[in-house]
Amino acid sequence: MGAFSYHAAGMVVLFMLALLKMAAAGSPPFSCAPGAATQGYAFCDARLPVEQRAADLVARLTLAEKVSQLGDEAAGVPRLGVPPYKWWSEGLHGLSFWGHGMHFDGAVRAITSFPQVLLTAAAFDEKLWYRIGQAIGTEARALYNIGQAEGLTIWSPNVNIYRDPRWGRGQETPGEDPATASKYAVAFVRGLQGPSPTTLQTSACCKHASAYDLEEWNGAIRYNYDARVTAQDMEDTFNPPFRSCVEEGMASCVMCAYTSINGVPACASSDMLTKTFKGDWGLNGYVSSDCDAVALMHDAQRYRATPEDTVAAALTAGLDLNCGNYTQVHGLAAVQQGKMSEQDVDRALRNLFAVRMRLGHFDGDPRGSALYGGLGAGDVCSPAHRALSLEAATSGIVLLKNDAGTLPLDRSAVGSAAVIGHNADDPAALYGNYFGPPCEYTTPLRGIQGYVENVQFLAGCDSAACDVAATGQAVALAGSADYVVMFMGLSQRQEQEGIDRMSLLLPGKQQSLITAVASAAKRPVILVLLTGGPVDVSFAKSNPKIGAILWAGYPGQAGGLAIAKVLFGEHNPSGRLPVTWYPEEFTKVPMTDMRMRADPASGYPGRTYRFYQGSTVYKFGDGLSYSKFSRQLVTGNRAPNTNLLAGLTATPAADGGASYVVEEIGADGCEQLKFPAVVEVQNHGPMDGKHSVLMFLRWPNATNGRPVSQLVGFRGQHLKAGEKARLRFDVSPCEHFSWAREDGKKVIGAGSHFLRVDKDEYEIRFEP
Repeated sequence: MGAFSYHAAGMVVLFMLALLKMAAAGSPPFSCAPGAATQGYAFCDARLPVEQRAADLVARLTLAEKVSQLGDEAAGVPRLGVPPYKWWSEGLHGLSFWGHGMHFDGAVRAITSFPQVLLTAAAFDEKLWYRIGQAIGTEARALYNIGQAEGLTIWSPNVNIYRDPRWGRGQETPGEDPATASKYAVAFVRGLQGPSPTTLQTSACCKHASAYDLEEWNGAIRYNYDARVTAQDMEDTFNPPFRSCVEEGMASCVMCAYTSINGVPACASSDMLTKTFKGDWGLNGYVSSDCDAVALMHDAQRYRATPEDTVAAALTAGLDLNCGNYTQVHGLAAVQQGKMSEQDVDRALRNLFAVRMRLGHFDGDPRGSALYGGLGAGDVCSPAHRALSLEAATSGIVLLKNDAGTLPLDRSAVGSAAVIGHNADDPAALYGNYFGPPCEYTTPLRGIQGYVENVQFLAGCDSAACDVAATGQAVALAGSADYVVMFMGLSQRQEQEGIDRMSLLLPGKQQSLITAVASAAKRPVILVLLTGGPVDVSFAKSNPKIGAILWAGYPGQAGGLAIAKVLFGEHNPSGRLPVTWYPEEFTKVPMTDMRMRADPASGYPGRTYRFYQGSTVYKFGDGLSYSKFSRQLVTGNRAPNTNLLAGLTATPAADGGASYVVEEIGADGCEQLKFPAVVEVQNHGPMDGKHSVLMFLRWPNATNGRPVSQLVGFRGQHLKAGEKARLRFDVSPCEHFSWAREDGKKVIGAGSHFLRVDKDEYEIRFEP
C-alpha cells in the first residue's frame, strides 16, 4: 500500500461527496433492517443471488451516487439505506494501524500480532498458515461486530515473489519460491475468508499484481518504474501465486501494483485485469488499485494526458476500486466527456456491492449472522490466538549454524549470561511493518531473563544502523559472563515499504562489534539475527568463536519467548529458509534487471534457487535441528502413465531435446499422469521434534529455460526420538515437472526428470 494519501483538485466533486457523507451520518447503521423502507427492494432479498441483488442496487443509484462509491472511502446513500463503507484494512500478520477501516480505541485496544510473514513461511506448514488467517479474520469480524471496524475487506496477503534480496518489502511475502507462495496464498486466504464462499467472514485481497518487487533503488522508484518482464518469467514465476489465490483460494479481490509492466501500468492493463484475473482465472470479486496508483498513472507515469482519460483507462481496463479519491474526483467528468460510459461504472459497482453482500452488509444487522454474529471482544487476543502466535514464531525460527552442539543451552549450567545487541530489548524489532497494537509482547531480553537469573544487558549499538558502537563495554561484559547471546540485524529503517537496501552486509559497525565480542567471550557466542531479508554473515558462518546462528525474522508479540524456548531446548527448531541468502557481491546485479534466468554469456547469475548460478551464504531450504533426521525417497505404488503422451507431438528444442505442451495434454490427461511418492523420515534423536521435508525436481541440465531445480512440495511431521513416519507427496507432472517456454506456454520436457530429497533421487522418464 502507499505511504501517502493523494488529494487531487476537483472541489465541486469533493463538496458533493462531503454532502453525501454528511447525509449518510444520520442514516441507520444497517440497511435492509426489518421495517426499513428498502425492505421490498430486490437488493434486500437475501434469498436472491448476490449478482442479481447487486445489479438491482446499482440500477437505483444516480450517476453521482455511483461515482461516490469508486474510492476506498465510499459515501453512504441515505435514501436507500446504504451506509458509508471503508474498503482499506490490513491484516498481513495481524490487524493493523495501516488503513482506514479498523480502529483500536474502544473496548478492544489490542490485537494478536503474529510473526512477519517471511518467518511464518519458514515453517513450511499450510495448516499453520490457514489458522493464522482464520484468527486474523475472526478478530476483524469481532471488531466489526462491536463497532470498531467500518469495513471487512482485508487487503492481505502480499504474495509477490521475493525476487531480489535487497527489496524492502520482501519481509511481507512468503519468499522467493512460486510454489510455496502459492500454497501460502491459498491457505491464508481460505482462513481469512472463512469456510463459506457465499457468506464471507472477511474478504481477502491478494496483492500486488504483478512483478512488483522494487521500492527505490539507484533512481528507480516504484511509482513510475516500468518492469520489463518476459512472458516466460511472468508465467512461471510472478503470476502463479496470484492465480492460486483466485482459482484455489477463491480470493474475492486482487490488487494491481504501482509499477508498469512492459510499458503499461498494471492498473490499466486490460490483458491482466479483465482477460487474466476475471476471465482466465474466474475472479469472483473485485480489482482494487494500490493506494493512489490511478493518480500516479497521470502524475508520475504520464500514461494519459488528463485525469479524466486516466480514470477511464483504469476503469475500462477492468479496475473496480481506486484506493484514494482520484476516481471519485474525476469519474463524473470522465463519463460526461465521453471518456468512459456509465456502464463501465456499473460493472465496477456490481462487483463491489456483490462482495459487500457476501459480507452480509445488506441482510440487516450483521451481528445476527448465524456464522459470525456471536463474535465479540472476547474473541480478540484470546488465549488460543496468543498461543498460536507463539507457535508460529517457534515453528519459523531457523537454526543456521550449531557447531559442536553449542545449542541448546542447559539452563541449570548457565550461571550468568550477557545479552548484547540493539534488537535484544526493542519491541519494534518484533513486528516488522503493517502491524497493530499487540495484546502483549516479550522481547528477547525478557525471554532469556525468564530462564536465567543473572543476566547483564548492553545494547552495543545506538541503533540498527550502528553508527556508534560501545565495543569496549561489550568486550568487557562478554569476558565476564558464562555465555553470550547477541541480538543483531536490521530494522524498518533499513528495510520497509519505500526503502530498499543497497548492501547485504550488517549495517555500520555491527560486524566489527560481533567479531570483537566473540573474541573476548569465554565460550563461542550465539548470534540471533532479527531481520526481514537475508544478510551476508559469511564472517560469522566461518568464525569458530561464533558457535550458533539463529534467524528469527521479525517474530511477533511472542518472539522473545519463542527465541528463549529454542535457545534452552524447550523447542527443537524446524524452520527452513524460504529465501536464498546471497553474498554481498550479488549487489552488483541491478535490481531493475527483472530476468529470472541466468545468462552465462553476459555474466548474469540469475535469481532465486531455481535459476541462480552463483555462490550462496545459505541456500533456500537450509535449516538445522537439535536432532538427527534421515530421509529416504520411496517410490509410490505406481509410476506415472507416460503412455498417455504417446499420441501427442513433442516439440523439438534447440538442444536436441523435445517437450510436450501442458494444455495439449488436457485436464483429464494431467489427472491421469498424477502419482504418489513417499518419503520415509526417522528421528534418530536425541530430542523429539518436527521435521519439514522439501521435495524438489531437477533436470539433467538447465537448458531451454528449465530451472536448475524447483520445489515439488513440502510435508512436516512431529516425531519422537527414534520414531519413523512415511510422508506422502501427490506428484502432478503437469504442475511439478513443467516450466514455461519463451512464449509463456507451460511444457513438460521429454527425457529424464529426477525427484530429489537431499541426495536421494528417483528418476522418471518421458519418452518422445
